[in-house]
Amino acid sequence: MAVTRDAVTAILQSIDDPLSGTSLAEAGIIKALTVDDGKIRFVMEVSGTHAEAYAKIKDDIEARINALDGVKAVSIVMTAHSTKSAPPDLKPSRSAAPAGPEKVPGVDRIIAVASGKGGVGKSTVASNLACALAAEGRRVGLLDADVYGPSQPRMLGVSGRPASPDGKTILPMRNFGVTMMSLGLMTNDDQAVVWRGPMLMGALQQMLGQVQWGALDVLIVDLPPGTGDVQMTLAQKAQLDGAIIVSTPQDIALLDARKGIDMFNQLGTPIIGMIENMSTHICSACGHEEHLFGHGGVAAEAAKLDVPLLAEIPLHLDIRLASDGGAPIVVSKPDSPQAQAFRSIAKGLIAKGHA
Repeated sequence: MAVTRDAVTAILQSIDDPLSGTSLAEAGIIKALTVDDGKIRFVMEVSGTHAEAYAKIKDDIEARINALDGVKAVSIVMTAHSTKSAPPDLKPSRSAAPAGPEKVPGVDRIIAVASGKGGVGKSTVASNLACALAAEGRRVGLLDADVYGPSQPRMLGVSGRPASPDGKTILPMRNFGVTMMSLGLMTNDDQAVVWRGPMLMGALQQMLGQVQWGALDVLIVDLPPGTGDVQMTLAQKAQLDGAIIVSTPQDIALLDARKGIDMFNQLGTPIIGMIENMSTHICSACGHEEHLFGHGGVAAEAAKLDVPLLAEIPLHLDIRLASDGGAPIVVSKPDSPQAQAFRSIAKGLIAKGHA
């Protein structure tokens, strides 16, 4: 007998919310409940200051749902939107590093979004791609691994500090259907991260392994520009399914993009494709089209390397305003041509089994 949504809801109604005194179903913390072929998934969005109280009843909830007839799997993800509790310690430890590439628990695929140099819009592409995949119905996570310049909290409109109910695991944030973690959530906006390589590697490994990502179809990793410690650590410690290279058509940007591609080739990471960002600009006053950074350079490079050109994203004011405003253009203007460019990338990745 197949388990029904009503049966799951009945259990949630029978369990008291530890804060409000009402049931969990009535407290409004249960989000994105899905019941599909015996697999039950939902998110518990709790206050970071009360995460420990909810963590204590999480096992009881899971046990009760598992006892229903027809249940094959239960996935409960706890996320927090704000908290005054101290974040977990991300300093590296001797036990933090796995022996070799390992799968992140619950994560089916990991895709890195990388660039050879800064300023090409890599983080903007990563946030819009994550939101586009979520809009296509995928379960998406976004790890902001750009430790020196973390921008995803601003782009996804997320604030507050992640909670840690036990001092070991970290509760990620969530917005626009994307589960997100960033070192930027653990530092002040104007605070520099002055870390050497070992600390960077330890922090990345802990954000991969100690965050409660839950069940994800794909985890997007926004890498820092260049070919440094973070890129190498990700490729060597996690089972990375592929990398997407972002570049402008400018010759200087392409020089560095080639180095990034060569690094992934040396590390044995397949290149899923390239994206030409800031490809063209249409004047809002007269409609004249200009190629401020050149045009077609990324397409030529992709053809030369025999990798797909995933998209040519225009240089458009709305994309910048949306990112600065905390709602990527895929979310804020979903019907715009700019948003549809990212949706097209997402559909292509899903069709080819990458996401």
